Amino acid sequence: MSEYKDSPTLSVIVPCFNEAETIPVLIDILTPVLDRIDGGACEVVAIDDGSRDETFQRLSEWRESDHRVRVVRLSRNFGKEAALSCGLHFAAGRAAVILDADLQDPPSLLPAMVEKWRQGADVVLARRAERHGEGWVKRMSAAAFYRVMQLLAGDAVPANVGDFRLMDRRVIDALLHLPEKTRFMKGLMNYVGFRIDTLEYTRPGRSKGISSWNLWRLWNFALEGITSFSTAPLRTWGYLGFLIAFAGLVYAAWIVIRTLIYGIDVPGYASLATMLLFFSGLQLISIGIIGEYLARVFIETKNRPLYVVDAMQGFDDDWVERQSDRVVGNIVLPRNNGHAAED
Repeated sequence: MSEYKDSPTLSVIVPCFNEAETIPVLIDILTPVLDRIDGGACEVVAIDDGSRDETFQRLSEWRESDHRVRVVRLSRNFGKEAALSCGLHFAAGRAAVILDADLQDPPSLLPAMVEKWRQGADVVLARRAERHGEGWVKRMSAAAFYRVMQLLAGDAVPANVGDFRLMDRRVIDALLHLPEKTRFMKGLMNYVGFRIDTLEYTRPGRSKGISSWNLWRLWNFALEGITSFSTAPLRTWGYLGFLIAFAGLVYAAWIVIRTLIYGIDVPGYASLATMLLFFSGLQLISIGIIGEYLARVFIETKNRPLYVVDAMQGFDDDWVERQSDRVVGNIVLPRNNGHAAED
């Protein structure tokens, strides 16, 4: 568990990537909400995931105006899953909420989530009842993603639930001890279990800027989730191979019978060439599926850190030294405030 002299009630983890335009709006909306929770006994852990704009400068200015804000800058863009893991590691609160900087997850829900937590829930999910500001392509692709995940991986990912959720300290510590390097956080946060409650809300559109998500990224994200939480593709191709082999055996027997009994030869090579191309395609697809799983094994065996920290603001040196000795998964940390120390 993270340690501060005065542990806050709630940590709000804000992963940021090129969000310089939205941060001033986030500050205006989030600050009064935090003030209403235990008299402001909260903290904000903002993770700059290698932004190329002025995100880090905006976060630093926020830190200067509000002592509850702590900032971590990663050395490059490691991806949202790594940024979330980083935020969970640095969070000191007795509970933590993941909040996107684009304000599509409304901070106004935080008091209600905290109330459900105090009533005994270890995890409070925010379920999207409606999705405003999104085109039909994104809505349809998101719906297809959840349907496929439920079909292949069961309840590994709750439908219409993103990263926006509250987690008790026990849940956070359980997540931090999971050893995966390829971290599909939506699935991992559901995997650890505990008592779950749900809030429903209408998701608004982005306040500013343009989302970096597209169909290609969603496709890769879906592959990540499926290969992390389901072996169904491997089993499916095993069953398909058995059926094709059985069908081939039946067809071969039929050809032999026709030739020996009726004296009918198999006409031409067009059908043979077509079948060869078809089954060659199936083999390549099956090899690709196996390759996806082998790639995950390859990544895990390299044992590289989830992320590398370039700079930190708002953390005392003693806390950083203690955490450096307790890091799970070979995560790289600097040893003082500001830029990482050089050996």
